[in-house]
Amino acid sequence: MLTNAFLLTRQWRDTREGVVLDLWWATETGSCWTQIAGQEVVLFVLREQAEQVRQLLKPFRLWRMTEVELRTFHNQSVNALYFKQHRVARDAQDIFQQQDISFWEGDIRPPERYLMERFITAAAQIDTTANKFPVINPKLAPVPDAHWRPALKMLSLDIETSMDAKQLYSIGVWCDVGQKVFMVGEGTDTERVIFCADAKQCLLAFFEFLHRADPDILIGWSVVQFDLLTLENICKSLHMELQLGRAGQAIHWRHDDADAGRSYVVIPGRVALDGIELLKAANYRYDSYSLQNVSEELLGEGKLLTGDDRGGDITHLFKHDKLALAEYNLRDCELVWKIFQQQQLLDFAMERSQLTGLLLDRIGGSVAAFEYLYLPRLHRRGYVAPNLGELESDIYSPGGYVMNSQPGIYDNVLVLDFKSLYPSIIRTFLIDPCAFWIAQHQQLDDTQTVPGFNGAYFAREGHILPQVIEQLSAARDRAKQHKDAPLSHAIKIIMNSFYGVLGSMGCRFFDPRVCSSITLRGHEIIQRSRDWIEQQGYAVIYGDTDSLFVWLENNCVGKAPKNTSQCDAIGKRLAKELNLWWQQTLQTEFAIKSALEIQYETHYLRFLMPTIRGSDLGTKKRYAGLIEVDGEREMVFKGLENVRTDWTQLAKEFQSELYRKIFAGEDYLDFVRTTNDEVLAGKRDMELIYRKRLRRHLHEYQKNVPPHVQAARKYVQLTGESLRRGDWISYLLTINGPEPVGQYEVDMALRQSPIDYQHYIDKQLTPVADSILHFLNESLIQLVDQQLSLFGN
Repeated sequence: MLTNAFLLTRQWRDTREGVVLDLWWATETGSCWTQIAGQEVVLFVLREQAEQVRQLLKPFRLWRMTEVELRTFHNQSVNALYFKQHRVARDAQDIFQQQDISFWEGDIRPPERYLMERFITAAAQIDTTANKFPVINPKLAPVPDAHWRPALKMLSLDIETSMDAKQLYSIGVWCDVGQKVFMVGEGTDTERVIFCADAKQCLLAFFEFLHRADPDILIGWSVVQFDLLTLENICKSLHMELQLGRAGQAIHWRHDDADAGRSYVVIPGRVALDGIELLKAANYRYDSYSLQNVSEELLGEGKLLTGDDRGGDITHLFKHDKLALAEYNLRDCELVWKIFQQQQLLDFAMERSQLTGLLLDRIGGSVAAFEYLYLPRLHRRGYVAPNLGELESDIYSPGGYVMNSQPGIYDNVLVLDFKSLYPSIIRTFLIDPCAFWIAQHQQLDDTQTVPGFNGAYFAREGHILPQVIEQLSAARDRAKQHKDAPLSHAIKIIMNSFYGVLGSMGCRFFDPRVCSSITLRGHEIIQRSRDWIEQQGYAVIYGDTDSLFVWLENNCVGKAPKNTSQCDAIGKRLAKELNLWWQQTLQTEFAIKSALEIQYETHYLRFLMPTIRGSDLGTKKRYAGLIEVDGEREMVFKGLENVRTDWTQLAKEFQSELYRKIFAGEDYLDFVRTTNDEVLAGKRDMELIYRKRLRRHLHEYQKNVPPHVQAARKYVQLTGESLRRGDWISYLLTINGPEPVGQYEVDMALRQSPIDYQHYIDKQLTPVADSILHFLNESLIQLVDQQLSLFGN
């Protein structure tokens, strides 16, 4: 019987009979455990060194060598070495390194090797005819229906503990089976609250519920780094196992000190997904990723406890009102559940896994995803992958092209944006590592190649990456047609990561000649597009990597904008004609089909391109504008104080309102003066708070200790609480330097000294005001001085 299945976890282990792969899947009828036995570890060596390899491996058992039709990127023939056990393969690699024997792909893990060579990413079809558990050595193939996805079962988990995380108070769960809180201590059970005699009984009750609910996915907020890790430590103290795996299988932890002490967990048959990490992976951005902040922004509701001493409040409830603590615990579970549902985070994770071969809980991993897709296709082209660093050179690969801007305040600025520029360049100009090798090794002439930069040229036939991008682009168009937002979003992120991967020295395919052929072609496209637009009679005042800012008329402040529909018509016409021009140009110059697509994106009714502070030169990647959406006017800020997390709320709100008034032609003098006066009078203190994250541990800051670290150290001294790397610190600038004001809700009582109000005038209001007043031949100090002189008269 053939069964559709979706991969949850993959593990492997050495045995005498060979490597065994343990794969857990979700199917429409429940979980499925398969074992693939008798696998071999594979790596490749030069054929010319085969005899030397045989001599070196004489003391070893359980290996074999075979000639294969594969070559290196230097066009050298290779043999494949197969080992029954991974540890033997590892020992052989150590000897090869000592003896200067070249080898390739020795770092590919057995599960990835097995699945990628069968083009299985996440969804697969399994032959379960044997009807055993686990299913031994079933036939696996990609699922015929590429759109098939199972309905994975989620369980939202949240625990409450003492402030030192050593005493368990309660465990909350929220899923379709039910919503429960397992509470340590005495009490009368309710429909949702189950009282347990001690922590051990609480854990056992939770395990029983977990195995009965049998979720595929555990979700939470810092669910691995806090909830599961804390439960693991508590279980160890009670001489228990954290029983989360299916079929009674043990979970496995890995602690990475090099990665800020992060912990990673493998739960056989289940996946732990953290809401914070998934939001970041899906490119959602928040000033704070606290559950309170995110739930308020997305859901309009928050936690039941929000005070500055939340840890103390939780302990107080545990001692005096356990039912209230249970409600608090359960609310956190519910908030995470709702965020996952509303933002379709699980759907996004599944689509990303299906596209890339990354496991559901793998965050980041752009290089791993690229290699998973690329390696099996590379093997079909007759090549083995290079080792990390083998393709590096002293050639410099520049970043995206950023045009010098023309500072000023403008009416009617249009933004033309190239859709997925770098993927489109790869696809159009056939830029691909394998195509570069083919062109060299087959000595193809100019008619058979497309030129790149820095000596690179690419074969018109045999390329890999352009085809992958073409397939992904078509899949994204279909996803948009079917309004499948998670799939469309996942494809966009994957496609846009390809250049970053090729340009990363952490990728084995990093070759400056290849990645510079992408960026330098991007420079050329932006510059030639600018020239074409200016030939049409319009001014291009700025360009940034894949966008061009087009000024429609030679007017400035105070003049009425043209009709919006007229501006839209110009934008659409320019985009259409520029696309046509590129199609004709590329066909004429290179005989290639253009995949470039420029779109009319935005019409700014009013637009500001500021200067660099203290200079008349225009800035880059910093601007503001006024747009109209559904009849409503909105301010847009890019790179300015309004969108930076390290500026105060005062600066952000002041900038937003000042720009709005100037763009709308309203009087702004009273607003500027009133804001200045209110700051000096102490009426805006709550808006003066800085917030910044600790990028390192406090003790690691030795020289040039920044203000937020000074405040953090004072916070530790005043409260006795500890701060970790990644924590946020809130502080004010006082006449005695930075001082903390609390971590959760602002506690002004922590401040010891008067606020330095002049600092906020000079460092927050003045830069914001002068960035736009400069173009009106005014400044904040002039406006304030005028006010003082009036009062003096």
